[in-house]
Amino acid sequence: MKAAIYPGSFDPVTFGHLDIIKRASSIFDELTVSVLNNTHKTSLFSVEERVKILEEATKDMPNVKVDSFSGLLIDYARKKNVHVAIRGLRAITDFEYELQIAQTNSKLSGGELDTMFLTTRLEYAYLSSSGVKEIAEFHGDISQCVPDFVAKLMYERYGHA
Repeated sequence: MKAAIYPGSFDPVTFGHLDIIKRASSIFDELTVSVLNNTHKTSLFSVEERVKILEEATKDMPNVKVDSFSGLLIDYARKKNVHVAIRGLRAITDFEYELQIAQTNSKLSGGELDTMFLTTRLEYAYLSSSGVKEIAEFHGDISQCVPDFVAKLMYERYGHA
C-alpha cells in the first residue's frame, strides 16, 4: 500500500491545504494529515481542535486519516512506517525553505523519508494561514479562504460571533 504523510500546523486549514490533501489522496492509497504540535508557535486553535476541524473538512475523503504529532517528522514517519512526506508550494520562496527541510529529513532518516512537492493551484497561491488569521481578526471576509464552518469558528475565536 502506498502511503504518505502531509504534516503541517493547519492553523487554520485553508482551501489551499484542502486542495493539496485532495490531490495527494488521489495519488496515494492512504494519506495521513498530521497536525504538528509546534511549541514555538502560538496557535489560534489547539492541536485537538485542529484535528477535529481537519476530520470534518476531509470527512468525504475515505482514504484520508487525521492525526497529530510532536517532535521530528522522521521519527513520526518511522513510527507510522511511511516513507513519503507531502509538502505544498506556493512560490519560489516556499521551495527554498521546503527543499532545505526535505534534504535535512532525507539525511537524518538515512534516506528513508522522501518529500513530494505539490504546487498550489493558482487560485490558492495567495493563501497562508497567517494571512487568513489576520483578515479574520479584523472581521474581514475569509469565505474565499476557508470552509464556512472554519470561518465561523475563527470569527467566534476573535469575538466576532
